[in-house]
Amino acid sequence: MSERVVIAVDAMGGDFAPDVVLNGCALALESNKDLEIALCGPSDIVEPFSSAHERCIAYPASEVIAMGEHPAHAVRRKKDSSIVVGCRLVKEGAAHGFFSAGSTGACLAAATLVIGRCKGISRPMLATIVPSPSGDVLLCDVGANADCKPAYLVQFAQMAVTYAQAIMHIEDPRVALLNIGSEDAKGSSFAQECFAALKDAVPQFVGNAEPDDVLSAKYDVFVTDGWTGNICLKTVEGTAKTLFKAVKSAMLASTKGKIGGLLLKGDLKKLAASLSADTHGGAPLLGVNGACIVGHGSSNETAIKNGILATASLVSNEVVATIAASAARMKAEADGEAEA
Repeated sequence: MSERVVIAVDAMGGDFAPDVVLNGCALALESNKDLEIALCGPSDIVEPFSSAHERCIAYPASEVIAMGEHPAHAVRRKKDSSIVVGCRLVKEGAAHGFFSAGSTGACLAAATLVIGRCKGISRPMLATIVPSPSGDVLLCDVGANADCKPAYLVQFAQMAVTYAQAIMHIEDPRVALLNIGSEDAKGSSFAQECFAALKDAVPQFVGNAEPDDVLSAKYDVFVTDGWTGNICLKTVEGTAKTLFKAVKSAMLASTKGKIGGLLLKGDLKKLAASLSADTHGGAPLLGVNGACIVGHGSSNETAIKNGILATASLVSNEVVATIAASAARMKAEADGEAEA
């Protein structure tokens, strides 16, 4: 980045906040000299950190939204929480983007209610890069919208294409509908309606894809409703963790296994790193009027750093502006056709 980018960060977001968040902020500031951080949280936490880091400004917030609280209720009730304060900074133009590893639901609610949706976008959606040995793929929605209409999935796909081009550097991303089979007529009536809508409105749409196509990276973008996407994502994450634990147990079960483990230690670490979600730092919330990334609750300092840098990358690559312009254009075209 060649221009100053200000990212609001929730100091109290995540299972290991605030220490891990502060360490991640320090690493992000060290990695990017054009980055500034607007740190939101209790004054006794954010002010000492800000005093020690010249490109960090403290924004005290007297309240914290806990993981177990009802997201929308908490956002409306706790207007001085670190999440709401961070989103308000984006809304008011004091920050270009917002990052938090706190409550996903609260982040979604605050971003939607405080920052607001892009004009023409029906529902913001969460996208996530799923790493695999075959290559990274983008999966969306992964939890923002459990109940969807086919028109929502069309917008998800259109926003995902913009993200894949700008951030993943895929010139012409192939978009597939996650389904129970690859044939055109497969799936529920909802899936078949989505297929027809995507085929009609998304030039990059290539058809249906099965869940095992995700990790094999058969396509670049997989689109589905948030309920299905969230289950798919958690299944992939859980399977990866289980397999690595099983491999480790097998290696430690015998002398021969231990020797083999030592020989493969470096390669296994590289493989684990390539499959780690920490590399990308979190899931972008696309469709709101500001760059917003939600990190995993268990994020370590590396994931926090990468999440902040990824939020800055959304800003510098003008992803939000591109989505907003595209959505406004399509809405104007739709309104014109309706009047005609």
